[in-house]
Amino acid sequence: MNNIRKPAVAGMFYPSDPSELKKQIDALMKRNIPPKKFNNIFGIIVPHAGYIYSGATAAFAYNTIADKRYKTVIVISPSHREYFQGISIYAGDYYETPFGKIPINKLMRDKIACSDKNIRLGNVGHGPEHALEVQLPFLQVALLDFTLVPIVIGDQNRKYVFNLAEALAGAVDKDTLIVASTDLSHFYSRAKAQILDKIIIDKISEFNYDALQEKLEERNCEACGGGCIVALLKTAELKGVKNSTILNYSDSGYVTKDTSEVVGYLSAVIHG
Repeated sequence: MNNIRKPAVAGMFYPSDPSELKKQIDALMKRNIPPKKFNNIFGIIVPHAGYIYSGATAAFAYNTIADKRYKTVIVISPSHREYFQGISIYAGDYYETPFGKIPINKLMRDKIACSDKNIRLGNVGHGPEHALEVQLPFLQVALLDFTLVPIVIGDQNRKYVFNLAEALAGAVDKDTLIVASTDLSHFYSRAKAQILDKIIIDKISEFNYDALQEKLEERNCEACGGGCIVALLKTAELKGVKNSTILNYSDSGYVTKDTSEVVGYLSAVIHG
């Protein structure tokens, strides 16, 4: 009997009806097109709020891969509801969305997990977590067919994040895409949020993952998936990819019309 991770936030963060979901994603991608095309895309950075809030920003990134094909997608997510040391890769057979089941790439999963003692196979962190799940319907629309390696980071300290990058670099190939899932600052005024979020934006633009990790540890900026960004950038560098482009920045106030407490969102592409 297959072990399937069922949708946990369908009907909350995005529509649970497949036709409604497809219509929403198609509309988001039609309206939010990057100004240029990118070749040799190694990874993308995307937000993970409800689609009505951050879907437009996410669509900029998903549009960059919509004409490409990858055999495997690695999604790296923070853990919002469960704290645990190290990193958890889902031990089951499929992740499911309203569009259907996505098979897990067990060979790549096992290769990554075997490379470091702090990377473990299991279900911890995967149950109610939304930050990984919300990326999957977008990926199913953009790529149609792929296998998945779902990774949740329980503790985003430097050791775990850097070791994850080294493990990923030893496992990925040219047919692999890495997706880093993160939102930015939470519940500051728009003016304050833009100051904090600019630090993240600048470090991604500079491809300076070491400084980004330092800023996050010193609490000079905020990103709930900051370690996911760092892991992606370091993995890319280890594989000889050193270009990053910010695609879009926004905040929840553009939807709520309340700029007194906003959540920041960005999308970016990591490319050759």
